[in-house]
Amino acid sequence: MSDAQHSDHAAHEENHEGPIKTPKQLIAAVLASFVVPIIVIIMLINYVGLGSKPAAGSDGLSAEAVARRIQPIGSIEIKDVSDTASLKTGEQVFTAQCSACHATGAAGAPKVGDEAAWGPRVKTGYEALLTSAMKGKGAMTPQGGGDFNAVEIARAVVYMANKGGAKFDEPKLPAAAASGAAGAASAATK
Repeated sequence: MSDAQHSDHAAHEENHEGPIKTPKQLIAAVLASFVVPIIVIIMLINYVGLGSKPAAGSDGLSAEAVARRIQPIGSIEIKDVSDTASLKTGEQVFTAQCSACHATGAAGAPKVGDEAAWGPRVKTGYEALLTSAMKGKGAMTPQGGGDFNAVEIARAVVYMANKGGAKFDEPKLPAAAASGAAGAASAATK
C-alpha cells in the first residue's frame, strides 16, 4: 500500500505543480505583476494626454478661425482736404474716372465738348450737376465709382460742363481747408 499510495501521491503532485519552480522565478513573477500594469497605465495616460485633439472636421475654435470671425468689416479713411497740392484737377479726375463714359457717350452719358447734349444740363445749374455726380444718375454710380473727394468731383463737373458751354467758376475749398492752405502758403512766403 505504501508503494501505491506513494505513486498516487507523486502523480497527484505533478498535476498540482505550477510554472514557478524556483525562488528566482517567483521573484520575477511578483515584480512583473506590479511593473507591467504600471507601464500599461503610464502608456495609456500618455496616449490620452498628448496634445489637444480638435473635434473631428472642425477648426471653429482655433485662434485663426476666431480672429477671422471677429475682424472688422469695414474701415474709415479720413482724408485731409487742406493739402491743395495733393488734390487732383478737374481734368485729372475726368481722365482717371469720367472719361470712360463721357469721352465715348457710353450708357447715354453726354460727351465732353458736345454743347447740344450739355446745354439742357448746364441750364439746371452747377448744384444740380454736382448733386447728380455725387449721388449718381441713371447708369452712373455715385461719384462715377471713383475714389475722389467732393472738391475733386466738383472740379471734374466744372471741367466737363465748361467744355460743354458753361461758364462755371472753379470750386472753392471748404472754409477750414482754405484757411489751412492759406496759412501754409503765407508761412512758405515768410
